[in-house]
Amino acid sequence: MMLVNSVGDELITDPHILPTARVGNTTSKFIKQYVSTTRKPTASIIFKGTVYGRTSPLIARFSSRGPNSIEPDVIKPDVAAPGVNILVVWPSILNLIKHQGDTRSVMFNILSGTSMACPHVSGIAALLKTVHRDWSPAAIKWALMTMAYTLNNKRSPLADVDSSNSTGPFACGSGHVDPKRAVDPGLIYDIVAEDYLKYLCSPNYTSSPIGLFTGGTFTCPTDTSFQAGDLSYPSFAINFKGGVQNGSLEYMRTVTNIGTPTSSYAVKVDVPNGVAVIVNPKILSFNKVGQKLSYNVTFVGKSIRSFDSSFGSLTWVSGKYRVKSPLVVTWQQDSPTPLLLFTF
Repeated sequence: MMLVNSVGDELITDPHILPTARVGNTTSKFIKQYVSTTRKPTASIIFKGTVYGRTSPLIARFSSRGPNSIEPDVIKPDVAAPGVNILVVWPSILNLIKHQGDTRSVMFNILSGTSMACPHVSGIAALLKTVHRDWSPAAIKWALMTMAYTLNNKRSPLADVDSSNSTGPFACGSGHVDPKRAVDPGLIYDIVAEDYLKYLCSPNYTSSPIGLFTGGTFTCPTDTSFQAGDLSYPSFAINFKGGVQNGSLEYMRTVTNIGTPTSSYAVKVDVPNGVAVIVNPKILSFNKVGQKLSYNVTFVGKSIRSFDSSFGSLTWVSGKYRVKSPLVVTWQQDSPTPLLLFTF
């Protein structure tokens, strides 16, 4: 049996009862043309060994995409991880295609999906915890995000599997996870439970429903300077309402030095189209491990834009360290209705 993709050339392995070959949409067109123009078409499969040098990684067609429909002030997804054609351990009592006629018993299988990417990231997080036992879950996640890479093996931006177009944060988040770099990120962003509660206060939720998360009473602070975008997330989602011009949004972040005790980090900004970006201060100077410093980022709309998004990045650089955060500027037509939900 031969299966062909109706769209795209991504090949995802799955088991079948019959011997099966799978081809992409482009190859299928040549096969169909050959079959339709040949009186007695024949076919054979020749194994040529492993093919090296293909562009990798690529973002799968089925991979989740942004923007964040629940809370646009937080970029989603967070990171990308391996999830296509993953070799996994398989319970021998479970047949491959969940059909009573399939009596095959195997110890391994090949699966694809976000459920395959998740254990990769979970395993990396567990390894980071063994190295840094004092890190919070947020610090581990933030290290994975800021140390992710955004270039493929050919030094080009990560792209979708069916095109050569770069993906951007709405497809790969901060980039592809890099466990080796995440072990020593230089700077980390961190967060405590109270920060999440302040985050929930920012869209004007009352103390009563927020108390459901605390198991007791909680009073939102009267200081209204905290915005949803101030949540100590290692990314920036900037949302201008309508075709705003000369409007501005300012956010604050705090980082902790866990690298070289005496070090200075200089900011480097890849500015998204349609805005000006002002960072204050431009240099973060640390004199000890564990020291915390804060910085502010102001985004100013420079031109009236249609309702779309533009991408950029903000990176703190010091020697071998490059602590990178994606920037996404979106011009919204209407403000979404907030929901009492956390995003992970």
